[in-house]
Amino acid sequence: MSNCAIVGVNWGDEGKGRMVDLITENYDIVIRYQGGGNAGHTIINEFGKFALHLLPSGIFRKNVVNILGPGVALDPENLLIEIKMIVEAGIKITPENLKISDRCSILFPWHRKLDELEENRLKDKKYGSTKQGIAPFYSDKYAKKSIMLGELFDERFPERLKDLLEFKNLYIENFYKAEPYTYEEILQWVKQFCEPIKPFIFDIGTYLDKAVNEEHKGVVFEAQLGSLRDLDFGIYPYTTSSNTLSSYAPIGSGAPFISIDQVIGVAKAYSTCVGEGPFVTEFFGKEAEELREFGLEYGAKTGRPRRVGAFDVVATRYGVKVQNTTDVALTKLDVLSYLDRISVCVAYKSKDGLVHHFPFPSKLKDMEPVIEHLPGWKKDITSIRKFEDLPKEAQDYVIFIEERIGAHITYVSVGPERDQIIIRKK
Repeated sequence: MSNCAIVGVNWGDEGKGRMVDLITENYDIVIRYQGGGNAGHTIINEFGKFALHLLPSGIFRKNVVNILGPGVALDPENLLIEIKMIVEAGIKITPENLKISDRCSILFPWHRKLDELEENRLKDKKYGSTKQGIAPFYSDKYAKKSIMLGELFDERFPERLKDLLEFKNLYIENFYKAEPYTYEEILQWVKQFCEPIKPFIFDIGTYLDKAVNEEHKGVVFEAQLGSLRDLDFGIYPYTTSSNTLSSYAPIGSGAPFISIDQVIGVAKAYSTCVGEGPFVTEFFGKEAEELREFGLEYGAKTGRPRRVGAFDVVATRYGVKVQNTTDVALTKLDVLSYLDRISVCVAYKSKDGLVHHFPFPSKLKDMEPVIEHLPGWKKDITSIRKFEDLPKEAQDYVIFIEERIGAHITYVSVGPERDQIIIRKK
């Protein structure tokens, strides 16, 4: 069976969760392969409305196995809160449908504390962190100063924990002049939040080897955030601290031997951005307020109002390319139905002339959008399920974007519900 990655091609918040929830009907396994609890995937289905931050979006599908791969920043405290929320909605979560890699590193309370202390120190130069401890976590992971979940079963775990705590308290106490943690505090945290997830911890590489190569099961790789937040290829330093690209998915999943057959790159029908950093097409004032209200553009994790703007052809074409996208899912087309005319950024303008290729991050602050306007359709399209039934103006808008980003728009979302989708043939 084929394997599929569902990724964002912009700044994140594109609607990946609703696409995973839809696509997993035809798959056996869903894997989160990077990121942590610093962003959310909003899903609306027969169980209700949910904002998932760590759990894979296939958790609502019966007979689908959901995996957190070793590339994930595993926060046991927030994971248990999320599991409780899902269970209370009537969905069963057991080691049969949720498995966590023993190679996942643990995000500790000190990671969240260090994140907040550093953002406070930076003041007006902050990176826009959600203060969930993601950057300190990945810093520790690559400095080999983290503890993997599999070590919870090791008799040397208490000694490892003491050594790490001593190291982290040096930063907290001496650099930030903040109150250090005691060993008793952290040990109690481990007992309260790590012990309950032990039954979910597995050797994921061995499990996936059998599932994919012997049982021929299909896998969906679920990304967090989008191309422009990738650590290496995004708008650095206003990025996340992990790799959001599809090419990292097999590694972050715990099974680097798995191949990807399809990459669905998700983009909104307009642009949104949460957090700091350059955002060339940003709207302000009444224009921004209206789009934000019609699109309900508030962060799933933080509740922060999202920055909004015109669809960005330059950024999206770049995002599509670096994700190696085979199919595009265009979400929230219905939100634009209130507009008489719709703005699209088709190029950037700098002091040196027009720019059609996404520039180096530090040059973005000098870019201005080149805007074209397309006619709106002023009709409710939420009940439409065939592309040819859309108003001509809506069809033209989709085709206009498709031609300029260089990838086929296979899926068009006309609402948040699972069935509010139009599927176009190539």
